[in-house]
Amino acid sequence: MLRSRIIPCLLVHKKGLVKTTEFKDPKYVGDPINAVKIFNEKEADELMVLDIDASVERRGPDFDLIRNLAVECRMPFCYGGGITSIVEAKKIIGLGAEKIAISSAAIKNPVLIKEIAKAVGTQSVVVVLDVKKRGLIGDYELFIHNGKERTGIKFKDFLKTLNEIGVGELVINSIEDDGKMTGYNFKLFDIARETVDFPMTILGGVGSLEDIQAAIKKYKTIGAAAGSLFVFKGKYKAVLINYPNRQERNNLYQLQK
Repeated sequence: MLRSRIIPCLLVHKKGLVKTTEFKDPKYVGDPINAVKIFNEKEADELMVLDIDASVERRGPDFDLIRNLAVECRMPFCYGGGITSIVEAKKIIGLGAEKIAISSAAIKNPVLIKEIAKAVGTQSVVVVLDVKKRGLIGDYELFIHNGKERTGIKFKDFLKTLNEIGVGELVINSIEDDGKMTGYNFKLFDIARETVDFPMTILGGVGSLEDIQAAIKKYKTIGAAAGSLFVFKGKYKAVLINYPNRQERNNLYQLQK
């Protein structure tokens, strides 16, 4: 039986580790390599690292960063940022990442997902969808380039496209909840759970272990990802890399049974 995973999501901006709110105002919180070393010690289930500059700057992945992260990382490692080709995807896997995450390129050219999956294996292909609601009563829409560019593509319509193509994993990032630490947007994630039949990781809004608890209890097998929760501590958001201890994690994993 697959079990839920608790996943720190690290954002890299100008070579540093940052945290955003609604994809804006990146706050520097440290060095990515040092953060990886700490998550190693805390035995994190998995790590997701997203270079939020690459697609916006229309450049390729930072292979030096990926190499350095992979050397340090003792847990499954997913990297995203600037991936637009099979060659880049294969190189990243060759450097030691277990998964590659594609966002803008996958939305612009869904066929690329299938082509990369053939080259590196479907289990290694993660599609990241940054989603925001259009108005108070509108549909959820996909955004790209750090939420700066609207695509006009409805979230549910693209989910149906992904279902036809098939991917290893889907990461759904709620732009409106990013960095607010007020809890997951279950209304958004319910749409995906009802539409797709492959593994799903949810991201955006986590403020406590109780939020992760609620997600695992609701969805059973889920990737519960978070950013702020694992880099801040306390109501004043002091920078502190943290992660639930083994007993806390075991208690959370029990909820999926």
